[in-house]
Amino acid sequence: MEIVELSPADERLASVYPVLRELRDGLSDEELGARYADGHVDGYRIVAVFDGDECRAAAGYRLLTNFVSGRHMYVDDLVTAKAWRSHGYGRLLNKYLVELARNEGCTSVQLDSATHRRDAHRFYFRERYWISSFHFVRAL
Repeated sequence: MEIVELSPADERLASVYPVLRELRDGLSDEELGARYADGHVDGYRIVAVFDGDECRAAAGYRLLTNFVSGRHMYVDDLVTAKAWRSHGYGRLLNKYLVELARNEGCTSVQLDSATHRRDAHRFYFRERYWISSFHFVRAL
């Protein structure tokens, strides 16, 4: 088992993108690659759990500072491949992210989870996250 931080040029992303598409199913590999390249410039990073050459879970995150939260980690994406859910990969990845956030001087790890993702909510509650606010969006 290995947890790996991946650059936008890393060839292993080819095995990460199918896992990320389980969460972001409207995006192709090309779109994921382009968004990662663009986001990487602004600090977006992808980390993945591998067992051999197979990606079991992946997350996208950013380290941010703002008035409301100070220095914090924002997790944009956290997903375990469907075949490997409830095997501890999500928990392992979350533990990695929390430790990284601590080491980077963050005071919290934050994320949004769509209202229909009840299984994910149970996972986050078990991992000691709580609901602190509503997330509002205005389409342009």
